[in-house]
Amino acid sequence: MDQPPRIWKVIVMGKDMDRESADRIIAAADRDPDSATATSGFDDRADAAATRNEDRDEND
Repeated sequence: MDQPPRIWKVIVMGKDMDRESADRIIAAADRDPDSATATSGFDDRADAAATRNEDRDEND
């Protein structure tokens, strides 16, 4: 039997969420409201992280 190709998820650690990345995630969730990105709340967490990082950068 042929096995389907394996798909590996890569998790990038150590890079702070920036506004551009958060906006891409939010747009993806808006395009497909039933996606895992939208239903898991990842778009909201990305937005919050980007805002937090922007605030931190302004105070540094």
